[in-house]
Amino acid sequence: MHEVTMAPPLVWSRSFPAAAAQIRETRRFLAGILGDLPEADDAVLCLSELATNATLHSHSRDGGHYTVRVELHSQHLRVAVHDQGGPWTPPGDGDEDHGRGLLIVSRLATSWGRDGQSTEGWTVWFEMDRS
Repeated sequence: MHEVTMAPPLVWSRSFPAAAAQIRETRRFLAGILGDLPEADDAVLCLSELATNATLHSHSRDGGHYTVRVELHSQHLRVAVHDQGGPWTPPGDGDEDHGRGLLIVSRLATSWGRDGQSTEGWTVWFEMDRS
């Protein structure tokens, strides 16, 4: 009997100041990791939405930071953004001028979710199947 072992994921992590100008740097960080993988464009868009939320809606916005963690598994990609907490507002239905970010993530990603709490920080993540 042969035992199948899965290779551990490749993992990257980087913190960014929670400033609007850093969202571009966050996209470049992920684009540099994913290169020309088929899921790269959608993943970069999803990360952009999560980084924007951390910058605009969390306690990170007050001179803080957020951290991006990327896990490249053989079958899927997982990207997480950890911020410095604050109140959680459920995603909008996309009819307002704002509130479409998590709607975009939910449509492009295989799955997404949120862990944490308002005092310790939120981690919002998404996963995509690899082509």
